[in-house]
Amino acid sequence: MRLHSEKILLNILIGLCTFVAGVNAQKLPSGPQVLTFFSDADDTEQPYGLYLPENFDENRKYPLVIMLHGAGSNHRLALRRVFGKSNAEGETDVEATRSFPKWDNVDFIVASPYARGTAGYQGVPEQDVYDVLDDVKKCFKIDENRIYLTGLSMGGGGTLWIGLTRPDIWAAIAPVCPAPPAGTFDLAPNAQNFPVHFFHGDADPVVPVAGTQKWVAELQGMGVEVSYKEFVDVKHDSWVSAYDNEFIFEWFGHAERNPYPDRVRFVSKQYKYNKAFWVVFDRFPYGKVADIEAKFAKENSLDITTKNLEKFTLNLKGHPKFKPGAALNIKIDGSTVNAKTDSSITLFRESSGKWQVEAATIMSVYTGKKQGAEGPIFAAFSSRHVYVYGTADNPSLEELKKRVEIATQAANWSQYRGEFLGRMMFFPRVLSDKEVRPSDIESSNLILFGTKETNALIAKHAARLPLHLKSSDATHGLFYVFPLDGHYVAVSSGLPWWAGAADQGFPFVPVMHRKLAEFKDIIFFKDSSSNLLIDSYFKDNWTLTDETKNKLSGSGVVDITP
Repeated sequence: MRLHSEKILLNILIGLCTFVAGVNAQKLPSGPQVLTFFSDADDTEQPYGLYLPENFDENRKYPLVIMLHGAGSNHRLALRRVFGKSNAEGETDVEATRSFPKWDNVDFIVASPYARGTAGYQGVPEQDVYDVLDDVKKCFKIDENRIYLTGLSMGGGGTLWIGLTRPDIWAAIAPVCPAPPAGTFDLAPNAQNFPVHFFHGDADPVVPVAGTQKWVAELQGMGVEVSYKEFVDVKHDSWVSAYDNEFIFEWFGHAERNPYPDRVRFVSKQYKYNKAFWVVFDRFPYGKVADIEAKFAKENSLDITTKNLEKFTLNLKGHPKFKPGAALNIKIDGSTVNAKTDSSITLFRESSGKWQVEAATIMSVYTGKKQGAEGPIFAAFSSRHVYVYGTADNPSLEELKKRVEIATQAANWSQYRGEFLGRMMFFPRVLSDKEVRPSDIESSNLILFGTKETNALIAKHAARLPLHLKSSDATHGLFYVFPLDGHYVAVSSGLPWWAGAADQGFPFVPVMHRKLAEFKDIIFFKDSSSNLLIDSYFKDNWTLTDETKNKLSGSGVVDITP
């Protein structure tokens, strides 16, 4: 009985402690502040700016604005800028970073990712933006239909890239003097899914206004809900005028995402970005822009046109114009398909060009390019990865030092680039082939240096890897990406991929990484990476094209795996 009473008393005390802890738990204050999230890309805490409105109610859903900073800036300055707070007279960015001034309240949560600093918004920095979005949604109640994206200069370009690659997330986007990465303009049709507001100064010497004018004209021609404010005699700092008086929150406040639109227009060049609302791309000719326009004409009646698309899925569950189990009429590319489904339906194009419904019982194994296994080379560097040098041939101390230096140089994303650009805050690991753990293989892409004779991991997978540079060759470089067991390996044999590369262009990233985003699946060069003999893709089934195979075979220094 006594033991029973003690247990009851203990439970009461535990309950009281829990209650008191809950009552006294520290809560985030209203206003601007800095939080962090844990990044799986390099096992670091990464910061982001956060604004919570006055009288914040944790039980209420709030609209969210994601703000992307420009080059030479950071998350703290970005949070100031979006609220229209420029530097004080004579104040430098370094000085302005140290404090948040008082500003008028808005009824939005605002988050501004650091995204590694000045690094663009593709690859790991792009993932950081989504990690911040996920972290904010985990911590606070966010209205999923009122999430907005804006940014300035480099961040304006990031706004276009991130907004257009995943257009079903955002209710509206607002790029300011945008400098988008190459290939973004191909995605312009995706802007038909939300309103867009551009800002630019007509005297901008850094990002010419003609680029934004081209965007606006193109989108207007597509019927996009686009607006544009061009500031007279304003140079690159057009964000001062664009965000003045917290205008952007007023403009965003009128836009709301419809999670079940009657019409979806979607284009994509990568399986990484294969979804918009209720449409998913399953297969398309890699390297081409796949295109679909799908719309409900009436209940259970769809009109669809496609281009460069071989297979796609419609996830219709929850759509107000879809009646589960009833006949579904699909007019697609001039023909008609009829079917029934309770939620989703997959259509594929036959060799004759005719569209058919894929039977649910078909369990075919597709081994071609797909999400997470499509390349190009940069994909191996765009998420968690480790750099691995070889020791399998028991190299001399001098040779080992050279191998360590090459792998370390490749991993040095954070080298100092001067006061304006600072460092890119990304810190991947460098390991020998003997130090790589099973957990690394299970969780990481592997950047492998050497050949099957020098690197134990290349040797382990030699029969599955398609290409091998002969270890005796000292004048060529072979670099390619290949999917293995759910992750990528990028094999760099011979001269490293940056050998002989000129340190030219605006150095967002060090010279070792400047061309990574431009490479296809395979590069092969002699003496210098500026002398490319091959820069090509694997075919959709991850085999070599005849042209690439012939060139590599004729080189006399590359073995092709049968």
